[in-house]
Amino acid sequence: MKTYQYPNSSKMMEKAKQFIPSGIPGHQGVASFMPLEHYPIFSDHAEGTYFWDVDGNKFLDFMCGYGPNILGYNDPDVNKAAMEQMKKEDCVSQPSTKMIELAELLVNTIDTADWAFFAKNGGDVTSLALLVAKAATGRQKIVLINHSYHGVAPWAQSPGAADGMFNKEQEDLIYIDWNSVEQLEQAIAENPGQIAGFISTPYYQPALMRNELPAADYWSRVRDICTKNGIVLILDDVRCGFRLDMAGSDRYYGFNADLVCMCKSLANGYNISTLMGIESLKEACEKVYFTGSYWLSAVPMAASIACINKLKAMNAPERLLKLGKMYTDGLEKLAVRYGYRMEVSAEPSLFYLFLLQDPAAQSWDLFGPDGELHRAWIGENVRRGVFLTNYHNQFINCAMTEDDIKFALEVADEAFHAVKDRF
Repeated sequence: MKTYQYPNSSKMMEKAKQFIPSGIPGHQGVASFMPLEHYPIFSDHAEGTYFWDVDGNKFLDFMCGYGPNILGYNDPDVNKAAMEQMKKEDCVSQPSTKMIELAELLVNTIDTADWAFFAKNGGDVTSLALLVAKAATGRQKIVLINHSYHGVAPWAQSPGAADGMFNKEQEDLIYIDWNSVEQLEQAIAENPGQIAGFISTPYYQPALMRNELPAADYWSRVRDICTKNGIVLILDDVRCGFRLDMAGSDRYYGFNADLVCMCKSLANGYNISTLMGIESLKEACEKVYFTGSYWLSAVPMAASIACINKLKAMNAPERLLKLGKMYTDGLEKLAVRYGYRMEVSAEPSLFYLFLLQDPAAQSWDLFGPDGELHRAWIGENVRRGVFLTNYHNQFINCAMTEDDIKFALEVADEAFHAVKDRF
C-alpha cells in the first residue's frame, strides 16, 4: 500500500503563516498531528466518510470534522433542505419560523427538553447554561470535573492557563474528580447554599488522558444530590449528542439532566447549537440577555431539521455503536498479534485509542516511549489513508460501511508492521 506525500499542503501552510496566526488557528494544533510529516494540512473536498487533501490523497475520516460530520459529508438530504431554505431567506432582520419547527422537533426528541434556545458553537450554550443556572438559583458557584472541556470562554480555560490571566473568571469554579460522588458532596458541604450548577459531559472525555465511563450508580446519585440541594444539573452533550441515544445521552445513562447543551451532531456541519431545558428553568433563560449576529439564521435550522429526522429514521446511534465496536475490537486483536496492547476507552461511537508496548501495563505516558509508539502508529495509518489524531476521541459517522471498517483494519495491520521494527 502506497504512502502519501504532501508537497502542496506544505506550500499552502507556508503561505497561511504569512496571513493567519499559527497558519491554522484553534484546536488543530501540533499535539494532534505528530509526526507532522505524516499529516495533510489542508483539505480540498469531501464526500460521505472521505475527504481529499490538496495533493489529491484520499482519507477515510475518523475525526469527522471533530464531530459535526455525523451523516456523511455533503449529505444530499441535509444539503437539499439547506439550499431550499437559502432560496427563501437565511439571516434576516426577523427570524424564520424554521426556528419554531426546529425547537418543536427537539422538544419531541430530547427527553429533558421542554424548550430550546439556539446559538452557533458548543461553547456558546455551555456558557449560557451557567448563566441560566445562576439566574435560576441566585447563586454564583459552579462545580466542574477536573480536566474537563466545555469550550474556550475565559471561565472554561484550564486552571492557570495563560499565566493565570483568567483567574478572576474562574474564582467561582470548583473542580472535583470524575466519578467521585464524595467530592461533590464535600464541595456542597464546604459551600452551603452557594452552588448554582454542576456541569459535566456524559462520561469523562479529556483530550490527553484515557476516557472513563460513569460508575454504575454515579449519575443516579449525582441527580439525587443536585435535586436535594437545589443545584442545576447541566449535561454538556456537545460531543456525544445523538451518538449514544437520540433522546439524549442522559437517557442513555439512565438519568434526567436539567439543562442539555448540544452542537456537533445537530446539522451535519451547518453551524448551529442549542441549549435545552426543563420548564422550570425557562423563565431564567428568558431573563438572560444572550445573542449573536447569526444565531437565528434559517439555513442551519433547516439543515438541522433534515439531519435529526434522518438520524431518527435510520436509528443512527445503534449503527454508530455497532461500526465503532467492529473497528475497535479489530484493533485490539491486531495489537495482540504484534505483541502490543491497544487500550480502547469511551463508547464505540466516539472511541479513544492509546497503544502500549507492554500488554500488561496499566498506565501510560503520553510523552514517554508509549507516546512515541502511539504517535508513530497513528501517523502510519494517516499516511496510508485512514485519518486519525493522536490525542482526541475519534468519531464514527453514518456514511461508514463495514467495508470501510475492513479497509481501516487492513491499514492498521500495515501500520503495526511499519512500527514493529522501530519499537
